[in-house]
Amino acid sequence: MKKVLARIGIGNATVDTVLPSDTVRPGETVDAEVRIEGGSTEQEIGKIRFELETRYRTEEGYREVDIAQYTLAESLTIQPDEQETRDVSLDIPHGTPVTLGNVDVWVETELDIELAVDPEDKDYLNVQPTPRLQAVFDALDDLGFSLHSAECEADPHGFFTSTRRFVQEFEFRPTSGPFAGSLDELEVVPRPSEDALELFLEVDRRGGVLSELSDLDERTVQTTVRTTDASEVRDELESLIRANA
Repeated sequence: MKKVLARIGIGNATVDTVLPSDTVRPGETVDAEVRIEGGSTEQEIGKIRFELETRYRTEEGYREVDIAQYTLAESLTIQPDEQETRDVSLDIPHGTPVTLGNVDVWVETELDIELAVDPEDKDYLNVQPTPRLQAVFDALDDLGFSLHSAECEADPHGFFTSTRRFVQEFEFRPTSGPFAGSLDELEVVPRPSEDALELFLEVDRRGGVLSELSDLDERTVQTTVRTTDASEVRDELESLIRANA
């Protein structure tokens, strides 16, 4: 009877992934412990799977998506009430979204147990900006822009990236500084890599009804950030925004 109950998740083995800290940055490798505790009966665990996940907005609603997948292909037999610990290293991809605004990122751990409901564990992460992206944020703050929203959104036509189905978009509004009163908002889409940070900027100018209807008040420009010096980034962004404002 215990084996039957375990197959439907009652008295099943449990799993818990323990991270040294929930704060991570894209490009880092995080060492973690996977703690497995046996249930009411002996069970064979084929694989331990990890998925780094987020959700993004589509026209139909929100959709969950894997940013990365990992497998600890070490099979084991877990006895009733037995405790096992496995070490694992998780690479956080450079394109992992920053957890600002309406953005969540988490690690989901799953035990692969044949003929049973696979036990799961979900751990939310605090994903901080890379040094280059932080320089962009600092530069925009210096120019008087305040972050209004952050969202992961579908990129169905692959305009920004061909390697995944979504992008992260930051919306800033000028509350002071040289662009207050002349811009409605500035939308920023980063495309990070190991060596550089590509930025797509959409400048939304203040205009009349006709310009709003024809989308003439919006211009999209692109630049590449290779430095972490916020003052250098500030000068580049100010020049770009002025040229398109």
